[in-house]
Amino acid sequence: MFKALADPTRRDLLDELFREDGQTLGMLEERFSMSRFGVMKHLKQLEVAGLVVTRRRGREKLHFLNPVPIRLIHDRWVSKYSEPWVAGLSEIKERLERPMEKVYEIFIKTTPERLWEAIVDPEIRAKYNFGAAVNSDWKVGSPISVDVAKHDVHLGEGEVLVVDPPRRLVHTMAALWDDDVRAEGFSRVTWEIEQVGDSCHLTLTHDQLREGANAQIFGGWPMVLSGLKTWLETGELLTTPGSIMYA
Repeated sequence: MFKALADPTRRDLLDELFREDGQTLGMLEERFSMSRFGVMKHLKQLEVAGLVVTRRRGREKLHFLNPVPIRLIHDRWVSKYSEPWVAGLSEIKERLERPMEKVYEIFIKTTPERLWEAIVDPEIRAKYNFGAAVNSDWKVGSPISVDVAKHDVHLGEGEVLVVDPPRRLVHTMAALWDDDVRAEGFSRVTWEIEQVGDSCHLTLTHDQLREGANAQIFGGWPMVLSGLKTWLETGELLTTPGSIMYA
């Protein structure tokens, strides 16, 4: 990832994607004075580093910024230093996470079955999900409830749309922790698991967000995914403020 970020053109591509997420190769090519092949080559390096993820929509291939690797750097090193550094990283994180459709990906050294269990088991989920359990029987059409039982707090709800263990889970989500997020209504979350050797490639897509949606709804995913990876690989819990918000 550091090698990918060392090139100024690749940093400019990331800047362009945080300005407007979900761009096609053609759209990005128009903004740079280089050949189509040159833009493709730089995008490929960013994909390999995990900083850009792609999604096909019809014939188009869309490119999205993925802030999860940057969040992992924060959790590993930056959080050990002074508050001004943490505040600076938080500002970068806020700028990187644009609304509409958000796509995050991460590699976790685990099995698909264990990763699936960590997503749907409420006790495990609470370990990396701000202390909140996600309760459901995980059948199509069943309700989902996001709760912190010991504080009697109801944070959200939704409905299960697709269940294909241990590969794919799709559900709606409505945040309920305050009036601002409650006004946003329902959005959709898709979890996709692909086994790669002794690890899993997890892609999380949060879409059906309105234009200018409240960033609280999707802004916590990098921390959630970082916590999920940390717990599955080490058995330890993150102690960042958000991770233990309701612990």
